Amino acid sequence: MSEDEKPPQPETPARRRMVRPPTGGTAAGRGMGSQIKTADKKSMSSIQWIKRQLADPWSEKARAEGWRSRAAFKFAEIDDRFHLVKRGSRVIDLGAAPGGWVQVCVNRGAAAVVGVDLLPIEPIPGSTLIQADFTEAGVDAQLIEALGGAPDLVLSDMAHNTVGHRQTDHLKIIALIEIASEFAIRTLKPGGHFVTKNFQGGAAGDVLSDLRAAFEDVKYVKPAASRKGSSEVYLVALNKR
Repeated sequence: MSEDEKPPQPETPARRRMVRPPTGGTAAGRGMGSQIKTADKKSMSSIQWIKRQLADPWSEKARAEGWRSRAAFKFAEIDDRFHLVKRGSRVIDLGAAPGGWVQVCVNRGAAAVVGVDLLPIEPIPGSTLIQADFTEAGVDAQLIEALGGAPDLVLSDMAHNTVGHRQTDHLKIIALIEIASEFAIRTLKPGGHFVTKNFQGGAAGDVLSDLRAAFEDVKYVKPAASRKGSSEVYLVALNKR
């Protein structure tokens, strides 16, 4: 397929919504709001999250350098290792808010970057940002249209609101990975790459089997900017067959 050709966009069956709009958060960042002075109105978990953010060196570094979030350093480290973003790349970012990964892609020379999230995202020059539920039918085709062709790189930092029930949360994690993986396998150019958030013990065997069949190599990465106590890891699928 030439770079100017758009990939076929077959009709996809309606999909059950797997995510709900996150509670809290803003277009500029997730949940900083008016911070500690409104702590009396927040749950204890929210208060603890805010305190972690204010004390976290990666968050402080992100604020000092103008990144939307500490997550920018996670993807920057992944890209430093695997050289995913090439000058002229076309990139789709799923779960893009508040925009840290988009910023990294634009800054590293991507020609077109399209991000989607349930939350609104403040504009980032050089990108197209869409507020929508990616798990709804038709949004995937909307992203390809906005990008102007098949992507070279698909990123997914999608997450869901945990409900506190381990099995339910596990199934929701897997569902998001499955949806993002299916989209990447279906739309990426040959030689393209895919990065998705995962959690240790959270990936179903079928997802890994599908990725290993569709890509030349699949790696697990734990970026330094991920909190040490977090089970968060990333799957990096390289060179679509």
